[in-house]
Amino acid sequence: MRRAIALSAFGLGTTSPNPPVGCVILDTDGHLVGEGYHERKGEPHAETQALAAASERASGGSAIVTLEPCNHLGRTPPCRQALIEAGIARVIISVIDPTSRGEGGAAALRNAGVDVEVGVLDDESRLVLAPWLAALDGKRPFVTLGYAVDAGGKIGGLGSATLTPVREVAGDVHNLRLVHDAVLRHDGRLEEGTPGGHGPDVFALPTDTAQEASDLLESLVARGVRSLLVDGESSLAGSFLETGLVDQAVTYLESGGPSSAGQSTADTRHFAGLLRGFSLREVTRVGRTVRVTGMRRR
Repeated sequence: MRRAIALSAFGLGTTSPNPPVGCVILDTDGHLVGEGYHERKGEPHAETQALAAASERASGGSAIVTLEPCNHLGRTPPCRQALIEAGIARVIISVIDPTSRGEGGAAALRNAGVDVEVGVLDDESRLVLAPWLAALDGKRPFVTLGYAVDAGGKIGGLGSATLTPVREVAGDVHNLRLVHDAVLRHDGRLEEGTPGGHGPDVFALPTDTAQEASDLLESLVARGVRSLLVDGESSLAGSFLETGLVDQAVTYLESGGPSSAGQSTADTRHFAGLLRGFSLREVTRVGRTVRVTGMRRR
């Protein structure tokens, strides 16, 4: 399952409005014979890719998948039927799909005589699925706010050309963009996190961002966006925070040493890199900069 979870992360930033899913196929002796992940809407799902790689070796084997196989015909055939037709004997599922239709993929598999186990490492699968699940639950995209704080306490967005920590972590900021469907830039423009990553005719971003934060999120989720990165210098950043619409905050901190911090009159919360109402999720070093990630307390 952990291999499937790792594979699922390859779909971050490109699968929406579909979820990022990974799948591993084992033969009757427990050997890995196929694996796959969903990359974008309209293309093969993780199970279909893994079955194609496994070919006839899938018969009598096991499928390990991070999200319940789909039970409906959309742009691609239902995955539960593909697993049944391949002769899979056992399916191990991490997270049940809240969007599953009819009886659900797990129930359909059981009715076909397949041994099904659910809830395996579901907390770990949610490390990848969390933004997609949160968007379903909140009926709006999962929002990440990104900003930087230099040694003197000056605060800037991820697009700042003058802030030292932003220049030093350009590669890390680029990677942060790639795992979000859309980015609200410091100048107010909206763009895909991975340019062209969702493929044609999946969603078109609105050009008008001169609106309330909640209205913008409503427009984005209707267009298929499930995760949004907001630059801290965007004119809407304050509105997102004030209205409780930020789910995750990522801060890049430059250290100037104890003496520099002691001479500054900046808000000490920004030196800590954690906004009020958020809890630490991760603290790590990126070169000479520290990246602090916080999640909003629920």
